[in-house]
Amino acid sequence: MADAKVIPFGDEPRSRRGTGAARPASGKRGAGGRKSGSAAAGGGAALAPVPEQQGTSPEAPETPEVPAAAPEAVEQGGGWDRRIAGGLAFLRRRITGDYEVDEFGYDKELTDQVLMSMIRPFYEKYFRVEVKGIENVPADGGALIVANHSGTLPLDGLMLQAAVHDEHPAGRHLRLLAADLVFVLPVVNELARKAGHTLACAEDAQALLERGELVGVMPEGFKGIGKPFSDRYKLQRFGRGGFVSTAMRAGAPIVPCSIVGAEEIYPMIGNAKTLARVLGFPYFPITPTFPWLGPLGAVPLPTKWTIQFGEPIETKGYSAEAAEDPMLMFNLTDQVREQIQHTLYKLLVQRRSVFF
Repeated sequence: MADAKVIPFGDEPRSRRGTGAARPASGKRGAGGRKSGSAAAGGGAALAPVPEQQGTSPEAPETPEVPAAAPEAVEQGGGWDRRIAGGLAFLRRRITGDYEVDEFGYDKELTDQVLMSMIRPFYEKYFRVEVKGIENVPADGGALIVANHSGTLPLDGLMLQAAVHDEHPAGRHLRLLAADLVFVLPVVNELARKAGHTLACAEDAQALLERGELVGVMPEGFKGIGKPFSDRYKLQRFGRGGFVSTAMRAGAPIVPCSIVGAEEIYPMIGNAKTLARVLGFPYFPITPTFPWLGPLGAVPLPTKWTIQFGEPIETKGYSAEAAEDPMLMFNLTDQVREQIQHTLYKLLVQRRSVFF
Protein backbone atom coordinates (compact mmCIF):
# COMPACT_ATOMS: atom_id res chain seq x y z
CA MET A 1 0.00 0.00 0.00
CA ALA A 2 2.74 2.41 -0.91
CA ASP A 3 0.30 4.90 -2.43
CA ALA A 4 -1.96 5.08 0.58
CA LYS A 5 -0.27 7.80 2.62
CA VAL A 6 -1.85 9.58 5.57
CA ILE A 7 -0.44 11.85 8.25
CA PRO A 8 -2.51 11.23 11.36
CA PHE A 9 -1.35 12.68 14.66
CA GLY A 10 -1.57 10.49 17.16
CA ASP A 11 -10.99 8.06 27.65
CA GLU A 12 -13.59 6.38 27.91
CA PRO A 13 -16.43 6.49 25.34
CA ARG A 14 -18.64 9.51 25.72
CA SER A 15 -21.90 9.29 27.55
CA ARG A 16 -23.94 10.16 24.47
CA ARG A 17 -23.14 6.74 22.96
CA GLY A 18 -25.97 4.39 23.57
CA THR A 19 -23.87 1.64 25.11
CA GLY A 20 -21.14 3.76 26.68
CA ALA A 21 -20.81 4.41 30.37
CA ALA A 22 -22.37 7.64 31.58
CA ARG A 23 -19.96 10.46 32.22
CA PRO A 24 -19.82 11.44 35.91
CA ALA A 25 -22.06 14.40 36.56
CA SER A 26 -20.38 17.55 37.78
CA GLY A 27 -21.68 19.96 40.35
CA LYS A 28 -21.96 20.45 44.11
CA ARG A 29 -22.32 17.65 46.56
CA GLY A 30 -25.79 16.61 47.54
CA ALA A 31 -27.21 17.88 50.81
CA GLY A 32 -26.27 15.89 53.85
CA GLY A 33 -28.72 14.01 56.11
CA ARG A 34 -31.21 16.14 57.95
CA LYS A 35 -30.81 16.42 61.74
CA SER A 36 -33.65 14.99 63.86
CA GLY A 37 -34.47 14.90 67.59
CA SER A 38 -37.25 15.29 70.21
CA ALA A 39 -37.99 18.26 72.42
CA ALA A 40 -37.51 17.63 76.19
CA ALA A 41 -40.42 18.30 78.50
CA GLY A 42 -40.10 20.97 81.17
CA GLY A 43 -38.54 19.72 84.41
CA GLY A 44 -41.27 20.77 86.90
CA ALA A 45 -44.38 19.91 84.93
CA ALA A 46 -46.51 17.07 86.32
CA LEU A 47 -47.95 14.59 83.84
CA ALA A 48 -51.59 13.70 84.18
CA PRO A 49 -52.19 9.95 84.56
CA VAL A 50 -53.48 8.21 81.50
CA PRO A 51 -56.43 5.98 82.18
CA GLU A 52 -55.77 2.34 81.38
CA GLN A 53 -57.79 0.75 78.66
CA GLN A 54 -58.26 -2.98 78.82
CA GLY A 55 -56.70 -4.85 75.92
CA THR A 56 -54.76 -1.90 74.63
CA SER A 57 -51.28 -0.51 75.20
CA PRO A 58 -50.01 2.98 74.65
CA GLU A 59 -48.61 3.45 71.16
CA ALA A 60 -44.98 4.47 70.75
CA PRO A 61 -44.53 7.85 69.10
CA GLU A 62 -43.70 7.67 65.41
CA THR A 63 -40.11 8.58 64.49
CA PRO A 64 -40.03 10.98 61.55
CA GLU A 65 -38.33 9.40 58.54
CA VAL A 66 -35.31 11.14 57.09
CA PRO A 67 -35.55 11.14 53.30
CA ALA A 68 -32.71 9.28 51.62
CA ALA A 69 -30.43 11.21 49.32
CA ALA A 70 -31.48 11.05 45.70
CA PRO A 71 -29.34 8.87 43.39
CA GLU A 72 -28.48 11.99 41.39
CA ALA A 73 -27.09 13.66 44.50
CA VAL A 74 -25.01 10.60 45.34
CA GLU A 75 -23.71 10.52 41.76
CA GLN A 76 -22.83 14.21 41.85
CA GLY A 77 -21.24 13.98 45.27
CA GLY A 78 -19.01 11.02 44.41
CA GLY A 79 -18.26 11.89 40.80
CA TRP A 80 -15.16 13.97 41.42
CA ASP A 81 -13.86 11.50 44.00
CA ARG A 82 -14.04 8.68 41.46
CA ARG A 83 -12.42 10.78 38.75
CA ILE A 84 -9.54 11.78 41.02
CA ALA A 85 -9.07 8.19 42.15
CA GLY A 86 -9.12 7.01 38.55
CA GLY A 87 -6.58 9.64 37.56
CA LEU A 88 -4.24 8.66 40.36
CA ALA A 89 -4.57 4.99 39.44
CA PHE A 90 -3.77 5.87 35.83
CA LEU A 91 -0.63 7.78 36.87
CA ARG A 92 0.48 4.90 39.07
CA ARG A 93 0.19 2.45 36.18
CA ARG A 94 2.14 4.77 33.89
CA ILE A 95 4.92 5.22 36.45
CA THR A 96 5.20 1.53 37.31
CA GLY A 97 4.87 0.39 33.69
CA ASP A 98 1.76 -1.65 34.44
CA TYR A 99 0.16 -1.16 31.03
CA GLU A 100 0.17 -2.95 27.69
CA VAL A 101 1.05 -2.00 24.12
CA ASP A 102 0.77 -4.22 21.07
CA GLU A 103 3.50 -4.98 18.57
CA PHE A 104 2.71 -1.78 16.66
CA GLY A 105 3.11 0.36 19.78
CA TYR A 106 -0.62 0.95 20.29
CA ASP A 107 -1.45 2.01 23.86
CA LYS A 108 -5.22 1.64 24.29
CA GLU A 109 -5.37 3.08 27.80
CA LEU A 110 -3.38 6.19 26.90
CA THR A 111 -5.49 6.70 23.78
CA ASP A 112 -8.78 6.45 25.67
CA GLN A 113 -7.77 8.44 28.73
CA VAL A 114 -5.54 11.15 27.26
CA LEU A 115 -5.30 11.38 23.48
CA MET A 116 -9.04 11.17 22.80
CA SER A 117 -9.64 13.74 25.53
CA MET A 118 -7.33 16.12 23.67
CA ILE A 119 -9.04 15.54 20.32
CA ARG A 120 -12.63 15.60 21.58
CA PRO A 121 -12.99 19.40 22.20
CA PHE A 122 -12.04 20.07 18.57
CA TYR A 123 -14.40 17.32 17.42
CA GLU A 124 -17.39 18.44 19.51
CA LYS A 125 -17.03 22.19 19.96
CA TYR A 126 -14.69 23.59 17.32
CA PHE A 127 -15.58 21.66 14.15
CA ARG A 128 -18.97 20.42 15.46
CA VAL A 129 -18.66 17.20 13.49
CA GLU A 130 -21.89 15.58 12.31
CA VAL A 131 -21.67 11.85 11.56
CA LYS A 132 -23.94 9.97 9.19
CA GLY A 133 -24.10 6.29 8.33
CA ILE A 134 -22.13 5.04 11.34
CA GLU A 135 -24.24 1.87 11.16
CA ASN A 136 -22.33 0.97 8.00
CA VAL A 137 -19.18 0.42 10.06
CA PRO A 138 -19.15 -3.23 11.23
CA ALA A 139 -19.66 -3.83 14.94
CA ASP A 140 -16.87 -6.42 14.98
CA GLY A 141 -14.28 -7.96 12.71
CA GLY A 142 -11.86 -6.35 10.32
CA ALA A 143 -12.89 -3.62 7.87
CA LEU A 144 -11.06 -1.04 5.76
CA ILE A 145 -12.39 2.53 5.90
CA VAL A 146 -11.33 4.52 2.82
CA ALA A 147 -11.73 8.31 3.01
CA ASN A 148 -10.85 11.45 1.08
CA HIS A 149 -7.92 13.51 2.36
CA SER A 150 -7.66 17.30 2.55
CA GLY A 151 -7.03 20.32 4.72
CA THR A 152 -3.29 21.16 4.36
CA LEU A 153 -2.70 19.62 7.81
CA PRO A 154 -4.09 16.12 8.47
CA LEU A 155 -6.74 17.01 11.03
CA ASP A 156 -9.28 15.01 9.03
CA GLY A 157 -7.57 11.80 10.13
CA LEU A 158 -7.95 12.77 13.79
CA MET A 159 -11.61 13.73 13.40
CA LEU A 160 -12.28 10.46 11.58
CA GLN A 161 -10.68 8.55 14.44
CA ALA A 162 -12.82 10.44 16.99
CA ALA A 163 -15.98 9.84 14.95
CA VAL A 164 -15.49 6.07 14.92
CA HIS A 165 -14.49 5.93 18.58
CA ASP A 166 -17.23 8.17 19.98
CA GLU A 167 -20.18 7.59 17.65
CA HIS A 168 -20.01 3.85 17.01
CA PRO A 169 -22.16 1.84 19.47
CA ALA A 170 -19.25 -0.56 20.02
CA GLY A 171 -16.75 2.26 20.60
CA ARG A 172 -14.34 0.86 18.05
CA HIS A 173 -10.81 2.11 17.52
CA LEU A 174 -9.58 3.16 14.08
CA ARG A 175 -6.01 2.22 13.16
CA LEU A 176 -4.89 4.73 10.53
CA LEU A 177 -2.16 4.00 8.00
CA ALA A 178 0.38 6.83 8.03
CA ALA A 179 3.02 8.13 5.64
CA ASP A 180 6.75 7.69 6.27
CA LEU A 181 7.08 11.36 7.25
CA VAL A 182 4.99 10.81 10.38
CA PHE A 183 7.47 8.32 11.79
CA VAL A 184 10.54 10.51 11.36
CA LEU A 185 9.11 13.58 13.10
CA PRO A 186 9.99 13.83 16.80
CA VAL A 187 7.06 13.66 19.25
CA VAL A 188 4.63 13.07 16.38
CA ASN A 189 6.18 9.65 15.84
CA GLU A 190 5.56 8.57 19.44
CA LEU A 191 2.03 9.96 19.58
CA ALA A 192 1.08 8.29 16.31
CA ARG A 193 2.34 4.92 17.53
CA LYS A 194 0.57 5.28 20.87
CA ALA A 195 -2.67 6.17 19.10
CA GLY A 196 -2.51 2.93 17.11
CA HIS A 197 -1.33 4.21 13.73
CA THR A 198 1.21 2.35 11.66
CA LEU A 199 3.17 2.61 8.44
CA ALA A 200 1.14 2.59 5.25
CA CYS A 201 2.35 -0.76 3.94
CA ALA A 202 0.41 -3.82 2.80
CA GLU A 203 1.95 -6.13 5.40
CA ASP A 204 0.91 -4.04 8.42
CA ALA A 205 -2.54 -3.32 7.01
CA GLN A 206 -3.26 -6.98 6.27
CA ALA A 207 -2.04 -8.06 9.72
CA LEU A 208 -4.37 -5.59 11.41
CA LEU A 209 -7.34 -6.58 9.26
CA GLU A 210 -6.81 -10.28 9.93
CA ARG A 211 -6.78 -9.52 13.65
CA GLY A 212 -10.25 -7.98 13.31
CA GLU A 213 -9.18 -4.33 13.54
CA LEU A 214 -10.73 -1.31 11.83
CA VAL A 215 -8.10 0.13 9.49
CA GLY A 216 -8.30 3.59 7.94
CA VAL A 217 -6.59 4.72 4.77
CA MET A 218 -6.66 7.93 2.73
CA PRO A 219 -5.33 6.90 -0.70
CA GLU A 220 -4.89 10.45 -2.02
CA GLY A 221 -1.96 10.93 0.36
CA PHE A 222 -0.01 14.17 -0.03
CA LYS A 223 -1.69 14.82 -3.37
CA GLY A 224 -4.99 15.27 -1.57
CA ILE A 225 -3.91 17.05 1.58
CA GLY A 226 -1.61 19.45 -0.26
CA LYS A 227 -3.80 20.37 -3.24
CA PRO A 228 -4.65 24.04 -3.86
CA PHE A 229 -7.89 25.52 -2.59
CA SER A 230 -9.15 25.87 -6.16
CA ASP A 231 -9.26 22.05 -6.40
CA ARG A 232 -11.20 21.53 -3.16
CA TYR A 233 -13.44 18.46 -3.04
CA LYS A 234 -12.00 17.14 -6.30
CA LEU A 235 -10.53 13.74 -5.50
CA GLN A 236 -6.98 13.11 -6.63
CA ARG A 237 -5.66 9.80 -7.96
CA PHE A 238 -6.21 6.82 -5.67
CA GLY A 239 -3.01 5.05 -6.66
CA ARG A 240 -2.87 1.56 -8.17
CA GLY A 241 -5.46 -0.05 -5.89
CA GLY A 242 -3.14 -1.44 -3.24
CA PHE A 243 -5.74 -0.91 -0.51
CA VAL A 244 -8.30 -2.97 -2.46
CA SER A 245 -5.84 -5.83 -2.88
CA THR A 246 -5.06 -5.81 0.84
CA ALA A 247 -8.74 -5.87 1.79
CA MET A 248 -9.38 -8.78 -0.58
CA ARG A 249 -6.53 -10.84 0.84
CA ALA A 250 -7.90 -10.32 4.35
CA GLY A 251 -11.51 -10.86 3.27
CA ALA A 252 -12.46 -7.52 4.86
CA PRO A 253 -15.22 -5.18 3.62
CA ILE A 254 -14.36 -1.74 2.27
CA VAL A 255 -16.32 1.18 3.77
CA PRO A 256 -16.18 4.38 1.67
CA CYS A 257 -16.11 7.56 3.76
CA SER A 258 -16.67 11.17 2.68
CA ILE A 259 -15.49 14.14 4.76
CA VAL A 260 -16.81 17.67 4.14
CA GLY A 261 -15.45 20.69 6.00
CA ALA A 262 -11.73 19.92 6.12
CA GLU A 263 -10.95 21.62 2.81
CA GLU A 264 -11.65 25.10 4.22
CA ILE A 265 -9.72 25.01 7.52
CA TYR A 266 -6.49 26.16 5.81
CA PRO A 267 -7.28 27.56 2.34
CA MET A 268 -4.04 26.83 0.50
CA ILE A 269 -3.49 29.61 -2.04
CA GLY A 270 0.20 28.94 -2.69
CA ASN A 271 3.04 26.47 -2.25
CA ALA A 272 6.61 27.53 -1.44
CA LYS A 273 8.23 24.57 -3.22
CA THR A 274 11.83 25.69 -2.71
CA LEU A 275 11.34 26.07 1.03
CA ALA A 276 9.55 22.72 1.11
CA ARG A 277 12.55 20.99 -0.51
CA VAL A 278 14.95 22.60 1.96
CA LEU A 279 12.84 21.43 4.93
CA GLY A 280 12.19 18.01 3.46
CA PHE A 281 8.41 18.50 3.30
CA PRO A 282 6.19 17.47 0.38
CA TYR A 283 4.85 21.04 0.26
CA PHE A 284 4.98 24.28 2.24
CA PRO A 285 1.52 25.87 2.38
CA ILE A 286 0.75 29.53 1.97
CA THR A 287 -2.69 30.53 3.21
CA PRO A 288 -4.44 33.89 3.75
CA THR A 289 -3.16 33.85 7.34
CA PHE A 290 0.05 31.79 7.22
CA PRO A 291 2.91 32.66 7.41
CA TRP A 292 1.80 36.31 7.52
CA LEU A 293 0.33 36.14 11.04
CA GLY A 294 3.01 33.86 12.44
CA PRO A 295 1.79 31.21 14.92
CA LEU A 296 -1.67 32.78 14.93
CA GLY A 297 -1.91 31.96 11.25
CA ALA A 298 -1.65 28.25 12.06
CA VAL A 299 -5.02 28.29 13.86
CA PRO A 300 -7.55 26.44 11.65
CA LEU A 301 -10.80 28.11 10.64
CA PRO A 302 -13.81 26.79 12.64
CA THR A 303 -15.66 25.15 9.76
CA LYS A 304 -18.66 22.84 10.19
CA TRP A 305 -17.80 19.23 9.34
CA THR A 306 -19.85 16.29 8.11
CA ILE A 307 -18.51 12.72 7.96
CA GLN A 308 -20.60 10.14 6.12
CA PHE A 309 -19.88 6.41 5.97
CA GLY A 310 -21.20 4.65 2.89
CA GLU A 311 -22.46 1.14 2.42
CA PRO A 312 -19.71 -1.50 2.69
CA ILE A 313 -18.31 -3.16 -0.42
CA GLU A 314 -17.82 -6.85 0.37
CA THR A 315 -14.68 -8.68 -0.78
CA LYS A 316 -15.31 -12.19 0.57
CA GLY A 317 -16.84 -13.42 -2.66
CA TYR A 318 -13.58 -13.12 -4.59
CA SER A 319 -11.02 -15.89 -4.90
CA ALA A 320 -7.46 -15.60 -3.61
CA GLU A 321 -6.18 -15.12 -7.17
CA ALA A 322 -8.49 -12.14 -7.69
CA ALA A 323 -6.19 -9.92 -5.62
CA GLU A 324 -3.58 -10.29 -8.39
CA ASP A 325 -5.93 -9.23 -11.20
CA PRO A 326 -4.95 -5.63 -12.11
CA MET A 327 -8.17 -4.96 -14.05
CA LEU A 328 -10.33 -6.05 -11.12
CA MET A 329 -8.24 -3.91 -8.77
CA PHE A 330 -8.70 -0.92 -11.04
CA ASN A 331 -12.47 -1.41 -11.27
CA LEU A 332 -12.98 -1.78 -7.52
CA THR A 333 -10.70 1.17 -6.81
CA ASP A 334 -12.66 3.29 -9.24
CA GLN A 335 -15.93 2.14 -7.67
CA VAL A 336 -14.79 3.24 -4.21
CA ARG A 337 -13.48 6.56 -5.54
CA GLU A 338 -16.68 7.33 -7.43
CA GLN A 339 -18.83 6.53 -4.42
CA ILE A 340 -16.81 8.90 -2.23
CA GLN A 341 -16.86 11.65 -4.87
CA HIS A 342 -20.62 11.32 -5.44
CA THR A 343 -21.28 11.55 -1.69
CA LEU A 344 -19.06 14.63 -1.43
CA TYR A 345 -21.10 16.42 -4.08
CA LYS A 346 -24.32 15.38 -2.36
CA LEU A 347 -23.15 16.68 1.02
CA LEU A 348 -21.96 19.95 -0.53
CA VAL A 349 -25.39 20.55 -2.06
CA GLN A 350 -27.03 19.93 1.31
CA ARG A 351 -24.61 22.18 3.21
CA ARG A 352 -26.10 25.53 4.22
CA SER A 353 -22.81 27.26 5.02
CA VAL A 354 -19.13 26.55 5.43
CA PHE A 355 -19.27 27.59 9.08
CA PHE A 356 -22.82 26.63 10.13
